[in-house]
Parts: sequence; C-alpha cells; structure tokens
Amino acid sequence: MSKAAAAALLSLGLFGCAREGDIQSSGILATYTACPPVAIAAPTGDVTLFNPAGSRDASAIDVVAQITNVRSSCNDSGEYIVTEVTFDVQAQRRDGRGARDVVLPYFATVVQGGTNVVAKRVSRAGLRFEDGQLRASTRGTASTQVLRAAATLPEDIRRQITRERRAGDPNAAIDPMADPAVRAAVERARFEVLIGFELDQDQLRYNATR
Repeated sequence: MSKAAAAALLSLGLFGCAREGDIQSSGILATYTACPPVAIAAPTGDVTLFNPAGSRDASAIDVVAQITNVRSSCNDSGEYIVTEVTFDVQAQRRDGRGARDVVLPYFATVVQGGTNVVAKRVSRAGLRFEDGQLRASTRGTASTQVLRAAATLPEDIRRQITRERRAGDPNAAIDPMADPAVRAAVERARFEVLIGFELDQDQLRYNATR
C-alpha cells in the first residue's frame, strides 16, 4: 500500500476501532480511541507571583508553581465521551516565614479542530504553606464531556478514507486527506482537552518572553 494510503488509514484510526497490528488487504491497522488526548496548554503550565506585583525582577519572585503528573481516564461508552483529569500542582515560595495560603486558578478546555474552544471551566487549587515550609503541593481535577456524535466521522467520509486500495489502482496513491471536504470533516471530529493556569495578560507575557 502506498505511503499516502497508509497515512490516511492511520488518520481513520483516530475515530475507528480495530485491533492493533491486524494485517488486512488494505494495510496494517493501529488502534486508537475516541477519547480526546489531554495536554498542558503552552505557555500556561506554570505561574510566577511577584511581590511587589508590578516588578519583574528576580529578587521580587514570591511564589512559583507548576502543573505536573497529568493523568486522565475516559469513558466513551455512552452518548458523551467523558474525560476525568487529575494532576499535581507543586509550588515553592521565596520566604518561609509564617503560615500562608495561596489560591491559584486553573482551567480545563475542550478544543475542536485544534483552534476552536467549545467549552471552558475555571477551578481553583489551594496550596498551604506551613510556617518554615518553602514547598507545598496539592491535587487538581477536571472533568470534560464531548458529544460522541460530534467526534464521529460521517459514514461517507469514513468509507472514502478506508476504501480498499489495490496495486495498479490509479487512485491508490491519492491521499484522501487531500480532499478539502475530507480534511475538514476529520478536523471537526478531532477534539483535545487542554489544562493550565488561568493567567492574566502580564503573566502570559512573562511566561512567553522569559
């Protein structure tokens, strides 16, 4: 099978179900899931708090926190694909004197086609620094839903991508993804979950330029 046809078949795997490694007349199938991938949205995986707030000097860094150990579970058996996400928030402060509570807002978004945010929820992670303690950590959670019908390719698009291609077929080397209609349908059915700290414009600018 041509490289283009193989690539198209793997693209289908994002929305189909087959046993990984199965060899058929149309090629080797890889197993994928309808569950959306989960990732940290750059550059929102860490946050820096300053004191005084308007300073950006290294000596003014008050608290630094980061999201790490992201884990997810997914239930795609019903009308909605439900993704549960957990992660750790680890923080360090400059001055360990006195007990202190720090609350950091974070978000979970569902993105369709790589650019379209279709859902967003903001939550808060509370960190407790005991007197003399420089480090603290807590657990964050998020839950998202994606309508299964929205994440499923139309049958005519699926057939176009998965149709059997034989040697000598003049269309065997044509990548179905070259068709704008096919490409658009695949993009519409592609979802991902992104998490990160809810940053203001100054914090985003600092993360992007430091």
